[in-house]
Amino acid sequence: MTAIKTALLSFGMSGEVFHGPLLRAHSGFDVTHILERTHQRSLKQFPAATIVRNIETIFNNNDIELIIVNTPNASHFDYAKAALEAGKHVVVEKPFSVTVEEADALIALAKVKGKVLTVFQNRRWDGDFLTVKKVVEGNLLGKIVEVETHYDRFRNYVEEGSWKEQRLEGTGILYNLGSHLLDQMIVLFGMPLSLDARMGIQRPQGQVDDYYDIRMQYKGFHTIIKSSYLVREQGPRYVLHGVEGSFVKYGIDPQEQALKDGLKPGSARWGHDEVSAWGKINTTTNGLHVEGKIETVAGDYLAFYENVYEAIRNGATLAVKPEESRDGIRLIEACFESNAQQRAVKL
Repeated sequence: MTAIKTALLSFGMSGEVFHGPLLRAHSGFDVTHILERTHQRSLKQFPAATIVRNIETIFNNNDIELIIVNTPNASHFDYAKAALEAGKHVVVEKPFSVTVEEADALIALAKVKGKVLTVFQNRRWDGDFLTVKKVVEGNLLGKIVEVETHYDRFRNYVEEGSWKEQRLEGTGILYNLGSHLLDQMIVLFGMPLSLDARMGIQRPQGQVDDYYDIRMQYKGFHTIIKSSYLVREQGPRYVLHGVEGSFVKYGIDPQEQALKDGLKPGSARWGHDEVSAWGKINTTTNGLHVEGKIETVAGDYLAFYENVYEAIRNGATLAVKPEESRDGIRLIEACFESNAQQRAVKL
């Protein structure tokens, strides 16, 4: 296995908690350069890496094959474009871009350059979502009539100094958390026929949207997608209803917390839910009434980078196609349009 020489464009939360540990856990990647403009925190994880202060040092390094663009959202387009123009493969942190126009330009450029371009939609590999996917694909509830999913937090303060809390391009809860849930709905059902979205600011002194409520209409069913920073008592994360039954799942995938705790991806029981967090199903299948718990499929964020390695080295099909993440940005733009007009908009 020839390791892919890789560079990280930042080492904030996403670099330290997600990309860094996952890249370290996969023998197919060799993180050789990390951009840290003022600190050297990354040396704890990557003592052999070169810390650089100027981003051009990375773009101009002929040895680097892959660049991880895990910088503030508004910079994704410029940095991904520069990386592709420099002949690098690129992984972009979600959201892919701020606008559809930017996403389309990056997709076109990657094709011209013949380089891999993908987006870190890691929550496709959440155990709860993988379980929901099996429930839907297995037709365990019969024809689906409604899907509701939440990604809620309790943060009743504005985090000082965070670019995510500032009124900038690409900030707000829809780009931050909504990009995950919209992507999951695209994976399950494709693009909706229309959507109706409401969003706004609920926290005192808030500058960016901190809640949204999105209703997406498909042929014969609809989905409800909600997030808020003011949910102290968590409800279900997924609720699915079909003509034969229902599936309800509480709790969030444990991988993020495990990464924060310093556990190694792929270690024993990695991504496994506690029994108490398994989802409940109540349905009729093959003429039999079934009611009880469904063991959560083990989550596996490392599968994202396994696919990236295979795509770069062996030409494998990308698990996260940039066109799909581009569609997620289209839905975000439609949400803003719908909220501004206070009506449903057709896609």
